[in-house]
Amino acid sequence: MLKTLFALPRTVWLLGLVSFFNDAASELVYPLVPIYLASVLMAGPKALGLIEGIAEATGSLLKLFSGVMSDRLQSTKHWVVGGYTVAAIARPLLAFTTAWPMVLVLRFADRVGKGLRTSPRDALLALTVTKEHRGLAFGLHRAMDNAGAVVGPLLAAWLLVEHVPLKDVFLWASLGGVIAVILALSVKEPKRDADTPVQPFNWSLKALPAPFKRYLLVVALFTLGNASNMFLLLRAKDMGLPEYQVPLLWALVSLTAALFSAPLSAMSDKVGRVRLIIGGWMVYSVFYLLLGLNGQPSLVWPLFAFYGLFMAATEGAEKALVADMVPVEVLGTAYGWFNLTAGIMLLPASIIFGWLWQATSPLAAFGFSAACALFAALLLRVWVSPLHFCNPSKST
Repeated sequence: MLKTLFALPRTVWLLGLVSFFNDAASELVYPLVPIYLASVLMAGPKALGLIEGIAEATGSLLKLFSGVMSDRLQSTKHWVVGGYTVAAIARPLLAFTTAWPMVLVLRFADRVGKGLRTSPRDALLALTVTKEHRGLAFGLHRAMDNAGAVVGPLLAAWLLVEHVPLKDVFLWASLGGVIAVILALSVKEPKRDADTPVQPFNWSLKALPAPFKRYLLVVALFTLGNASNMFLLLRAKDMGLPEYQVPLLWALVSLTAALFSAPLSAMSDKVGRVRLIIGGWMVYSVFYLLLGLNGQPSLVWPLFAFYGLFMAATEGAEKALVADMVPVEVLGTAYGWFNLTAGIMLLPASIIFGWLWQATSPLAAFGFSAACALFAALLLRVWVSPLHFCNPSKST
């Protein structure tokens, strides 16, 4: 695997570096938002659920638009550069917020940037490698993305230990964002076959294969129970974890994902994407049940490391599976629908989770998420199977 890994195209590694620096900046901010809302702006779980749900869901609409337009224009690089630029500008401005609606606006802007870049970037990755190495390429990208997510929280924890004000910590996010934009500018547009037809502007699902549509429904069910990860950090804090350790905890999750993303995603090239995703969703279900039941701070660290395995097993395989299902000429549109589905469901997921937590109990919220993951895994096994589709896309 190592030989194949280092033989991957330059574009794959370059996009990985872009994600590394961008996520270092993003994850410097991300674990601190719940703390900032609760301790500075005096907002609770309902406000957190509303902010994350609206920001993620609305930004996800742009993932479909940018994916469709990348097919229409047969261009991906400009969307990638533009998306990283918007996010790099929005994140440091959190330092100047004085009320939670202002946080909502900036989180929305950050997610707009993600919406502009995500689907074209996924299509760019898929176009750069052959099917045989697709899982490994997406796994490497996720590994470097998660490696950046280790650096960010560690830097945040160090700054908190040094008693740097939260507002000043947010300003540090500008550095990683600038580096990510500079690197994105050096990415080359992938070559497409001369006979690849130019697609009209059409975001209808009609042109996409039936197995892919079923896959979208299963992803929607899983995501209904996959509320914002900020709730996990809030749960850890409520269980008695010291404030300065919250970023370290998220760094552990990202480190586990970074270490195992490439080998597990590469495994999907051999044993099949569906099997690996089902295993990851089962891990997710067990993690949520244990976190809802667990009241001991000593178990928080191994549980969150366990959660990193779920991320490693699924993040690359889920996206590689999309490219296995659809023709190359509608690849951006397919990633647009996939990312839209996963993102738009975060609004009801986060609102339901926050409501169940505040109105009933944390166990009710975490139990609901675990049940959604179990049902989604079952549907993926019986309704979306490798026997139900073939790969109609061309290798590049």
